[in-house]
Amino acid sequence: MSINDVSPAPETSPWLPPRWVVRTAWRIHRWLYRATGGRFGLRQPSPDRYGLAQLTVTGRRSGEDRSVMIGYYRDGDDIVTMAMNGWGEPEPAWWLNLQAEPLASLTLPDVTVGVTGRAATGDERARLWDRWRHFDTGLDGYATRRPNETAVVVLSPVIEV
Repeated sequence: MSINDVSPAPETSPWLPPRWVVRTAWRIHRWLYRATGGRFGLRQPSPDRYGLAQLTVTGRRSGEDRSVMIGYYRDGDDIVTMAMNGWGEPEPAWWLNLQAEPLASLTLPDVTVGVTGRAATGDERARLWDRWRHFDTGLDGYATRRPNETAVVVLSPVIEV
């Protein structure tokens, strides 16, 4: 059993394109979002498909805003995503930044909200990971590509007082 899993993983990981293809797709997605003024690139989740949002975090070294497109689903008032870096070995920079400064901004198709981020742990992580399996049947196989546990990230709306 891999440390990424809550149940036994398949023997082999599903096919992934080469890393340069994954990184190029991310760049194109961000470019299309910016070039269309936000009209393309975001979507609400549906029962059978995760949503797409833009997460903006503060760079832990630069202090500048850093934006990334993420897949997500809703869990009550929270947004759930994965710190998976295209299933590559290193932690995604946005996750390292969010750990250093948990306050961030999340742009959804219909609204931008302030959020705080944290890693789910224990039973909560197992429940949220299991729900991701609904959207990605290869989840456990992909997770075997990473040497460390893949963080399930919970983004909770910031309540204004």
